[in-house]
Amino acid sequence: MWQRIQTLYLAISTVLLFILCFSDLYSVASPDGMQYVTYWQFRKPFFGILLGILFAMTVLALVTFKVRILQMRLATLSGLVALGMTGWLAYYYFTAPENVTFKWTIIFPLIVAICNFLAARGCFQDQLMVESAYRIRESRRRDRKKK
Repeated sequence: MWQRIQTLYLAISTVLLFILCFSDLYSVASPDGMQYVTYWQFRKPFFGILLGILFAMTVLALVTFKVRILQMRLATLSGLVALGMTGWLAYYYFTAPENVTFKWTIIFPLIVAICNFLAARGCFQDQLMVESAYRIRESRRRDRKKK
């Protein structure tokens, strides 16, 4: 399992999503100068639900290493969901009021999307390698039967 590069990419994605579950996304400065930290999954519940779905898909893609096609599809789908989440966070970033300060964890969904797309590419390359080995094996088997 760990000898394949897509497993490493999916593990990085899973760790980043786990960290994102318990980190804050932004803080709000009040008029008296105090900073109030806002955990974004409680402030915006849709993000929490989206994060849970994304985390479940990434973990499922991580543990389905024996079924390459399913792993490739799950990694691609979770990459698309992470990309959508990145777009939504970018919208919030550019339309936020002046007193909102975003944390560096806002880039985690983008990194997760990149890692998931790289993992899907690795699954695809593995599948092509297995199919080519199967074709070579079948052609040798047919050649032996002809003799």
